[in-house]
This record gives sequence, C-alpha cells and structure tokens, in this order.
Amino acid sequence: MCTAITYHTSDHYFGRNLDYEQSFGEAITVTPRNYEFAFPKVYNLKKHYAIIGMAKIENNYPLYYDATNEKGLSMAGLLFAGNAEYKEETEGKDNIASFEFIPWILGQCATVSEARILLKRINIDNRNFEQDLPSTPLHWIIADRKECLVIECVKEGMKKYDNPMGVLTNNPPFDMQLFNLNNYLSLSCKMPQNSFSNQIDLQPYSRGMGALGMPGDLSSMSRFVRAAFIKLNSKSGNTEFESISQFLHILDAVSQQRGCVLVDGNQYEITRYSSCCNIDKGIYYYKTYENSQISAVELYKEDLDGKNLSSYSLKNEQNVFMQN
Repeated sequence: MCTAITYHTSDHYFGRNLDYEQSFGEAITVTPRNYEFAFPKVYNLKKHYAIIGMAKIENNYPLYYDATNEKGLSMAGLLFAGNAEYKEETEGKDNIASFEFIPWILGQCATVSEARILLKRINIDNRNFEQDLPSTPLHWIIADRKECLVIECVKEGMKKYDNPMGVLTNNPPFDMQLFNLNNYLSLSCKMPQNSFSNQIDLQPYSRGMGALGMPGDLSSMSRFVRAAFIKLNSKSGNTEFESISQFLHILDAVSQQRGCVLVDGNQYEITRYSSCCNIDKGIYYYKTYENSQISAVELYKEDLDGKNLSSYSLKNEQNVFMQN
C-alpha cells in the first residue's frame, strides 16, 4: 500500500511513500532525452523530456514507480488491487500497457492540460512486461504546479478525477475516498467547542482534541483521511530544507512500521522509501526504512542529451552524525 501527495511553498513538490513487504531492486533513475522508449502498439519516443524518479530497471527499461519530468509534470502509480481492470487492445486508441503509462505521459507532456489531451486517446491494455513480470493493478496521480488528476481504469472504463487535495492512497476508488471525507468535516486544528449540550460543562483537557476522531489505523481509506487533513493544515517555512522536511513529516504520519501489517508468507509491509521531488529544480530527495538521513539526486547534473539510463542505488545503511 502507498500514499502520494503534492505540496507547495515557494517551490512545488511531489512524492510518495512506497509501502510493500519486499524490495525489487529499485533505484533513482534518470532517463535522458535521447533514450529511445519503444512502444510496440504506438510510435516510439526517440526524443522526449528527461525524467527522474524511482524505477526498477529491467532489460535496460525503466519501470517507474514515481517520476517527474524536466517540465515539472509528475506521476506515481499506486496499488489498486481488486478494482483496476485493464482492457484488451482497442482499435482506434493509443494502446499503452500499464508499465508504459508513466513514460508515455511524462515523455510528451509538460502540464496536466497536455496530459488530458493524450488521455482522451489512451487505452491502458492488459499486456505484461514479460511472462514472469505481469502487469500490476494500479491507479495513478498526475500533477503539475497547478492541477492534479487521478486516473483509474475500472470495469466501466477509464475514469479521470480532479484531485483538489493532491493526495492519493489505494482502495477504494477515488470518488468513494472523496465522499468519505464528509465523515470527518468536524476535524479541526483548533481547540474544540462544546456542542454536545448547553446543559453540561464540557472542556477540552488536552491540546489536539480538535482532531479527535481522525482515523489512526494503516488502512488505505484511513491514510487518505489522515494525509489529507495533515497536508491541508500543514504550515511550512519557504526554504528548501524547511519544505522537504515538512513534506516528509506529512508522509511520516502515514508510514508503516515493521510488525504492524502482516501479509502472506509471514512478511511485514513497511514503508520502503519516502520520496520528495522538487519539481521546479529537478531534485529527487528520499529516505529509506533503514536510513532516515535524506539523500538526493539532481536531474540537471546528468547528461540529459545522452541516450543511456543513469541509476543510483538506494542508501539503505543508517547514517548517524556523531556530535562528540
């Protein structure tokens, strides 16, 4: 399970928690403008926008989990098991596999508005990357500096939702997540007032009671509520380090700790990494479960006119600054 958010102070940020029980060897990956993306069912992209993000590289192909292009358009795919339904190839459509969706959009679009145009023609089909690498049931968040969309391929077809919160988790479908927020309209960052009854004197006895009732479990619906409330009420300084620190604190509020979510095979789901990309500067920050120190890779320090992928393995060993 995962959580993705957008955020802006003086700059604009995009990132996510990736929650899973195992790693697949993902790495921060830069795809330069002249790396050729081969799309079997549509035209190849021989030249495109440069992209930075987290990806598993398989047969020299970047399978992006989340990414940002040089124009600041960003995307992330989040697990949507039980609801995602990819269709057969459809004549007259741009047939794109789920693993091709992020490079197809980020390679060609600078804004959400431009992405909307491509989305009118797209059919996310059910092709696998390889026989032993089947397609993953996903839905996606797409964001730029002004807009945010959610894309869901379900039984009825592709659905597109405006996302005013800039938050996405997993199930249920996004329209149900939005409606569920109505159950929490009384949450507040302020101290509560007694609306129980004017016949009894009730007083708050602790700070933070305005948010009493906010769900604290690790389910995707609860994480959506918690991430939305914390993000929309968040206050941050405008410097780069204040901004990324605040961004990662928001993700920390919905992170998963080893031992709390038991999955099949006696494994535990954890937040394997948390990312925060400054989409204005092209800097991809991250930390991992085992290393809470923030690391970074800069898009513009790479040869963006090259043809070869660049990748940087995650720093998973804990770094501690000794002060004496």
